[in-house]
Amino acid sequence: MSKSIVHPVRSGKVLAACLLFILIALNGRAQNSRFGEIAWTTLTDGLLYAEVDAPEKSVVNDSKLTILKVDVNQFDFQFLTASEHGHQARTAPDWAVEFGQNIIINAGMYSYNKTQSNKGYMRNFGHLNNPKKSTYYNAMLAMHPKDKQKPPFEIIDITCQSWEIVKHQYHSLCQGMRMISCNGEAMEFSKRPDQSCSMIVAATDTTGNLYIVFTRSPYTHQKMISYLQEMPLNIRTSVYLEGGPEASLYVSTGDTVIAKYGSYVSNTCNNDDNDHFWKIPNVIALRKKN
Repeated sequence: MSKSIVHPVRSGKVLAACLLFILIALNGRAQNSRFGEIAWTTLTDGLLYAEVDAPEKSVVNDSKLTILKVDVNQFDFQFLTASEHGHQARTAPDWAVEFGQNIIINAGMYSYNKTQSNKGYMRNFGHLNNPKKSTYYNAMLAMHPKDKQKPPFEIIDITCQSWEIVKHQYHSLCQGMRMISCNGEAMEFSKRPDQSCSMIVAATDTTGNLYIVFTRSPYTHQKMISYLQEMPLNIRTSVYLEGGPEASLYVSTGDTVIAKYGSYVSNTCNNDDNDHFWKIPNVIALRKKN
Protein backbone atom coordinates (compact mmCIF):
# COMPACT_ATOMS: atom_id res chain seq x y z
CA MET A 1 0.00 0.00 0.00
CA SER A 2 1.40 3.37 -0.92
CA LYS A 3 1.14 6.38 1.33
CA SER A 4 1.62 10.10 0.85
CA ILE A 5 4.44 11.83 2.66
CA VAL A 6 4.14 15.58 3.25
CA HIS A 7 7.34 17.58 3.58
CA PRO A 8 6.35 20.63 5.65
CA VAL A 9 9.33 22.78 4.66
CA ARG A 10 8.98 22.11 0.96
CA SER A 11 5.19 22.56 1.10
CA GLY A 12 5.66 25.85 2.93
CA LYS A 13 8.07 27.06 0.27
CA VAL A 14 5.63 26.14 -2.48
CA LEU A 15 2.79 27.91 -0.68
CA ALA A 16 4.92 31.00 -0.14
CA ALA A 17 5.91 31.04 -3.80
CA CYS A 18 2.25 30.74 -4.86
CA LEU A 19 1.23 33.59 -2.56
CA LEU A 20 4.08 35.75 -3.85
CA PHE A 21 3.01 35.07 -7.44
CA ILE A 22 -0.58 36.06 -6.64
CA LEU A 23 0.53 39.26 -4.90
CA ILE A 24 2.76 40.22 -7.83
CA ALA A 25 -0.07 39.56 -10.29
CA LEU A 26 -2.55 41.62 -8.27
CA ASN A 27 -0.06 44.43 -7.80
CA GLY A 28 0.70 44.46 -11.51
CA ARG A 29 -3.00 44.63 -12.29
CA ALA A 30 -3.41 47.55 -9.87
CA GLN A 31 -0.46 49.38 -11.42
CA ASN A 32 -1.78 48.77 -14.94
CA SER A 33 -5.19 50.19 -14.03
CA ARG A 34 -5.61 53.89 -14.67
CA PHE A 35 -8.59 54.10 -12.32
CA GLY A 36 -8.12 54.73 -8.64
CA GLU A 37 -10.59 53.77 -5.96
CA ILE A 38 -14.07 54.87 -7.01
CA ALA A 39 -15.69 57.42 -4.67
CA TRP A 40 -19.33 56.37 -4.46
CA THR A 41 -22.25 58.55 -3.41
CA THR A 42 -25.31 56.77 -2.00
CA LEU A 43 -28.51 57.91 -3.74
CA THR A 44 -30.72 55.41 -1.90
CA ASP A 45 -30.33 51.94 -0.38
CA GLY A 46 -28.89 49.70 -3.07
CA LEU A 47 -28.01 52.51 -5.48
CA LEU A 48 -24.57 54.13 -5.67
CA TYR A 49 -23.44 56.89 -8.04
CA ALA A 50 -20.03 58.05 -9.20
CA GLU A 51 -18.43 60.25 -11.83
CA VAL A 52 -14.87 59.40 -12.82
CA ASP A 53 -12.42 60.75 -15.33
CA ALA A 54 -11.84 58.52 -18.33
CA PRO A 55 -8.14 57.62 -18.57
CA GLU A 56 -7.88 59.34 -21.96
CA LYS A 57 -9.30 62.64 -23.15
CA SER A 58 -12.05 62.50 -25.73
CA VAL A 59 -12.35 64.82 -28.73
CA VAL A 60 -15.28 66.68 -27.10
CA ASN A 61 -16.95 67.37 -23.77
CA ASP A 62 -15.65 66.52 -20.30
CA SER A 63 -14.34 62.95 -20.77
CA LYS A 64 -16.31 61.82 -17.70
CA LEU A 65 -17.79 58.38 -17.11
CA THR A 66 -21.01 58.27 -15.10
CA ILE A 67 -21.46 55.00 -13.18
CA LEU A 68 -24.43 53.59 -11.30
CA LYS A 69 -23.98 50.54 -9.09
CA VAL A 70 -27.26 48.73 -8.47
CA ASP A 71 -28.07 46.02 -5.94
CA VAL A 72 -30.52 44.13 -8.13
CA ASN A 73 -32.32 42.65 -5.12
CA GLN A 74 -33.50 46.08 -4.02
CA PHE A 75 -35.23 47.03 -7.27
CA ASP A 76 -38.09 45.81 -9.42
CA PHE A 77 -37.20 45.54 -13.11
CA GLN A 78 -39.31 45.68 -16.25
CA PHE A 79 -39.14 46.34 -19.96
CA LEU A 80 -41.32 49.17 -21.25
CA THR A 81 -41.84 49.26 -25.00
CA ALA A 82 -43.74 51.44 -27.44
CA SER A 83 -45.02 48.29 -29.13
CA GLU A 84 -46.82 47.34 -25.92
CA HIS A 85 -47.85 50.82 -24.80
CA GLY A 86 -49.74 52.68 -27.50
CA HIS A 87 -47.04 52.43 -30.18
CA GLN A 88 -45.60 55.71 -28.89
CA ALA A 89 -41.91 56.27 -28.17
CA ARG A 90 -41.19 58.49 -25.18
CA THR A 91 -38.23 60.31 -23.69
CA ALA A 92 -36.56 58.70 -20.67
CA PRO A 93 -38.12 61.22 -18.23
CA ASP A 94 -41.55 60.66 -19.80
CA TRP A 95 -41.22 56.87 -19.41
CA ALA A 96 -40.23 57.41 -15.77
CA VAL A 97 -43.07 59.79 -14.89
CA GLU A 98 -45.84 57.96 -16.75
CA PHE A 99 -44.98 54.55 -15.30
CA GLY A 100 -43.69 55.64 -11.88
CA GLN A 101 -40.08 54.48 -12.30
CA ASN A 102 -36.85 55.62 -10.61
CA ILE A 103 -34.35 54.73 -13.34
CA ILE A 104 -34.76 54.58 -17.13
CA ILE A 105 -32.08 53.46 -19.59
CA ASN A 106 -32.09 52.20 -23.17
CA ALA A 107 -33.00 48.54 -23.65
CA GLY A 108 -30.77 48.24 -26.72
CA MET A 109 -30.57 49.35 -30.31
CA TYR A 110 -33.78 49.33 -32.32
CA SER A 111 -34.93 49.24 -35.93
CA TYR A 112 -36.22 52.38 -37.60
CA ASN A 113 -39.43 50.75 -38.76
CA LYS A 114 -43.09 51.10 -37.85
CA THR A 115 -42.81 48.93 -34.76
CA GLN A 116 -39.40 50.30 -33.68
CA SER A 117 -38.59 46.81 -32.47
CA ASN A 118 -35.36 45.79 -30.77
CA LYS A 119 -32.70 44.62 -33.22
CA GLY A 120 -32.55 41.27 -31.44
CA TYR A 121 -35.01 39.05 -29.62
CA MET A 122 -37.23 40.86 -27.13
CA ARG A 123 -40.10 39.47 -25.05
CA ASN A 124 -41.99 40.85 -22.08
CA PHE A 125 -44.13 38.04 -20.67
CA GLY A 126 -46.68 37.38 -23.44
CA HIS A 127 -45.73 40.40 -25.53
CA LEU A 128 -43.23 39.83 -28.34
CA ASN A 129 -41.47 43.01 -29.40
CA ASN A 130 -39.21 41.00 -31.72
CA PRO A 131 -39.60 37.21 -31.98
CA LYS A 132 -36.43 36.72 -34.03
CA LYS A 133 -33.14 35.99 -32.26
CA SER A 134 -30.12 37.63 -33.88
CA THR A 135 -27.10 35.45 -34.61
CA TYR A 136 -24.83 38.48 -34.16
CA TYR A 137 -25.68 39.46 -30.56
CA ASN A 138 -24.66 37.20 -27.66
CA ALA A 139 -25.80 39.04 -24.54
CA MET A 140 -29.27 38.56 -23.10
CA LEU A 141 -30.87 40.90 -20.57
CA ALA A 142 -33.02 38.63 -18.41
CA MET A 143 -35.64 39.51 -15.82
CA HIS A 144 -38.69 38.02 -14.10
CA PRO A 145 -37.17 34.56 -13.54
CA LYS A 146 -39.60 31.67 -13.19
CA ASP A 147 -37.41 30.28 -10.42
CA LYS A 148 -37.67 32.82 -7.59
CA GLN A 149 -34.28 31.71 -6.28
CA LYS A 150 -32.65 33.34 -9.30
CA PRO A 151 -31.67 37.05 -9.24
CA PRO A 152 -34.41 39.41 -10.48
CA PHE A 153 -32.10 40.71 -13.22
CA GLU A 154 -29.13 39.19 -15.02
CA ILE A 155 -27.04 39.79 -18.12
CA ILE A 156 -26.44 36.36 -19.59
CA ASP A 157 -23.73 35.42 -22.06
CA ILE A 158 -25.52 32.92 -24.29
CA THR A 159 -22.22 31.48 -25.48
CA CYS A 160 -21.73 30.32 -21.88
CA GLN A 161 -25.31 29.30 -21.17
CA SER A 162 -27.63 27.50 -23.57
CA TRP A 163 -30.20 29.76 -25.21
CA GLU A 164 -32.57 26.79 -25.48
CA ILE A 165 -32.54 26.57 -21.70
CA VAL A 166 -32.38 30.30 -20.88
CA LYS A 167 -35.41 31.22 -23.00
CA HIS A 168 -37.62 29.01 -20.82
CA GLN A 169 -36.25 30.30 -17.50
CA TYR A 170 -37.37 33.95 -17.71
CA HIS A 171 -40.60 35.74 -18.53
CA SER A 172 -38.77 38.75 -20.00
CA LEU A 173 -35.69 38.75 -22.24
CA CYS A 174 -33.93 41.27 -24.47
CA GLN A 175 -30.95 40.57 -26.71
CA GLY A 176 -28.01 42.94 -27.06
CA MET A 177 -24.47 43.33 -28.34
CA ARG A 178 -21.97 41.70 -25.98
CA MET A 179 -18.87 43.75 -25.06
CA ILE A 180 -17.24 41.51 -22.42
CA SER A 181 -17.80 37.77 -22.10
CA CYS A 182 -18.79 35.78 -19.02
CA ASN A 183 -15.06 35.03 -18.60
CA GLY A 184 -14.08 38.71 -18.69
CA GLU A 185 -12.73 38.57 -22.25
CA ALA A 186 -12.99 41.61 -24.53
CA MET A 187 -15.08 41.21 -27.67
CA GLU A 188 -13.74 42.43 -31.00
CA PHE A 189 -15.88 44.98 -32.82
CA SER A 190 -15.09 44.27 -36.46
CA LYS A 191 -18.02 46.34 -37.73
CA ARG A 192 -16.98 50.01 -37.78
CA PRO A 193 -14.16 49.48 -35.24
CA ASP A 194 -13.03 53.11 -35.49
CA GLN A 195 -16.48 54.59 -34.82
CA SER A 196 -16.66 56.64 -31.63
CA CYS A 197 -19.83 57.81 -29.95
CA SER A 198 -21.57 58.83 -26.79
CA MET A 199 -22.82 55.59 -25.25
CA ILE A 200 -24.55 53.77 -22.45
CA VAL A 201 -23.63 50.21 -21.46
CA ALA A 202 -24.67 47.76 -18.76
CA ALA A 203 -22.54 45.16 -17.00
CA THR A 204 -22.61 42.75 -14.10
CA ASP A 205 -19.80 41.79 -11.75
CA THR A 206 -18.79 38.46 -10.28
CA THR A 207 -21.30 38.85 -7.42
CA GLY A 208 -24.29 39.92 -9.54
CA ASN A 209 -24.30 43.69 -9.04
CA LEU A 210 -25.50 45.70 -12.02
CA TYR A 211 -23.43 48.59 -13.37
CA ILE A 212 -24.77 51.23 -15.74
CA VAL A 213 -22.06 53.29 -17.42
CA PHE A 214 -22.77 56.41 -19.48
CA THR A 215 -20.47 58.76 -21.35
CA ARG A 216 -21.43 61.90 -23.25
CA SER A 217 -17.89 62.17 -24.57
CA PRO A 218 -17.38 59.81 -27.51
CA TYR A 219 -15.14 56.75 -27.32
CA THR A 220 -14.80 53.68 -29.52
CA HIS A 221 -16.43 50.46 -28.36
CA GLN A 222 -13.00 48.88 -27.92
CA LYS A 223 -11.83 51.79 -25.79
CA MET A 224 -14.90 51.54 -23.56
CA ILE A 225 -14.32 47.80 -23.18
CA SER A 226 -10.77 48.47 -21.99
CA TYR A 227 -12.08 51.01 -19.45
CA LEU A 228 -14.63 48.52 -18.10
CA GLN A 229 -11.91 45.92 -17.71
CA GLU A 230 -9.60 48.36 -15.93
CA MET A 231 -12.18 49.53 -13.39
CA PRO A 232 -11.76 47.91 -9.95
CA LEU A 233 -15.21 46.32 -10.24
CA ASN A 234 -14.61 42.69 -11.32
CA ILE A 235 -16.87 43.21 -14.34
CA ARG A 236 -17.83 40.21 -16.41
CA THR A 237 -20.67 40.07 -18.94
CA SER A 238 -21.46 43.48 -20.38
CA VAL A 239 -23.70 44.74 -23.16
CA TYR A 240 -23.79 47.81 -25.39
CA LEU A 241 -27.20 49.45 -25.04
CA GLU A 242 -27.15 52.52 -27.29
CA GLY A 243 -24.99 55.31 -28.66
CA GLY A 244 -25.26 58.85 -29.98
CA PRO A 245 -28.14 61.20 -29.10
CA GLU A 246 -30.47 58.29 -28.30
CA ALA A 247 -28.26 57.16 -25.39
CA SER A 248 -30.29 58.05 -22.28
CA LEU A 249 -29.83 57.83 -18.53
CA TYR A 250 -32.49 59.21 -16.22
CA VAL A 251 -32.50 58.76 -12.44
CA SER A 252 -35.00 60.21 -9.97
CA THR A 253 -34.76 59.27 -6.30
CA GLY A 254 -36.91 61.97 -4.73
CA ASP A 255 -34.29 64.51 -3.77
CA THR A 256 -31.89 63.70 -6.63
CA VAL A 257 -32.37 63.83 -10.39
CA ILE A 258 -29.66 62.76 -12.83
CA ALA A 259 -30.38 63.46 -16.50
CA LYS A 260 -27.83 62.40 -19.11
CA TYR A 261 -28.20 62.18 -22.88
CA GLY A 262 -25.69 61.61 -25.65
CA SER A 263 -24.89 63.42 -28.86
CA TYR A 264 -21.78 62.47 -30.81
CA VAL A 265 -21.45 59.71 -33.42
CA SER A 266 -18.40 59.92 -35.67
CA ASN A 267 -19.13 60.28 -39.39
CA THR A 268 -22.90 60.63 -38.93
CA CYS A 269 -23.47 63.07 -36.05
CA ASN A 270 -20.00 64.34 -35.21
CA ASN A 271 -21.01 67.20 -32.95
CA ASP A 272 -21.78 67.81 -29.28
CA ASP A 273 -24.83 69.97 -29.96
CA ASN A 274 -27.70 67.78 -28.71
CA ASP A 275 -29.49 69.54 -25.84
CA HIS A 276 -32.42 67.24 -25.05
CA PHE A 277 -33.56 63.67 -24.52
CA TRP A 278 -34.65 61.90 -27.68
CA LYS A 279 -37.75 59.74 -27.78
CA ILE A 280 -36.82 56.07 -27.51
CA PRO A 281 -39.15 53.07 -27.99
CA ASN A 282 -37.67 50.40 -25.69
CA VAL A 283 -36.33 50.93 -22.17
CA ILE A 284 -35.25 49.13 -19.03
CA ALA A 285 -37.10 50.52 -16.03
CA LEU A 286 -36.09 50.16 -12.37
CA ARG A 287 -38.27 51.00 -9.40
CA LYS A 288 -37.06 50.91 -5.79
CA LYS A 289 -38.78 48.23 -3.76
CA ASN A 290 -40.77 49.44 -0.76
